[in-house]
Amino acid sequence: MYDELSEGDIKKIDEELEYRKVVLRHEILEDLKAAKAQGDLSENFEYHAAKRERGKNESRIRYLENMKKTAKIIKDESESDEVGLNNTVTVYFIEDDETEVYRIVTTIRGNTLKNMITIESPLGKALMGHKVGDTVQVTVNDSYSYEVRIEHIEKTEDESGDTINKY
Repeated sequence: MYDELSEGDIKKIDEELEYRKVVLRHEILEDLKAAKAQGDLSENFEYHAAKRERGKNESRIRYLENMKKTAKIIKDESESDEVGLNNTVTVYFIEDDETEVYRIVTTIRGNTLKNMITIESPLGKALMGHKVGDTVQVTVNDSYSYEVRIEHIEKTEDESGDTINKY
């Protein structure tokens, strides 16, 4: 299994790895040294907190390295009038009579609270490659699907302000 990531995602992973390995590891090591110097480790809250932070940091480093190692690099190959990666899409939900605006992103940047849906989500998959005016069937599972109509597509290809998910 692999994640489909953009070159921008890989750059963000590299930046976070660099920070965690060079800066954060050093800071945590200094915190551990300072806490050890206080003596009795059995009831030393600072020592246990620093150890916990070291574990979290090392876990995140392993996660990011694995993500990068198993990633498939993808590019947006959509036409100028089609929904593609990083595009902002205005969608009309026919059965709900509601309009929503979503940005189509890779799985590592998905955030439904910010209306950033992934290319792997049912809606994201259904929208990809379609044009303004198209009515698209979104299949959620074997027993439920719904239709949406694409109202507007904005080619917002810049992902520099996006953050990658924590886990």
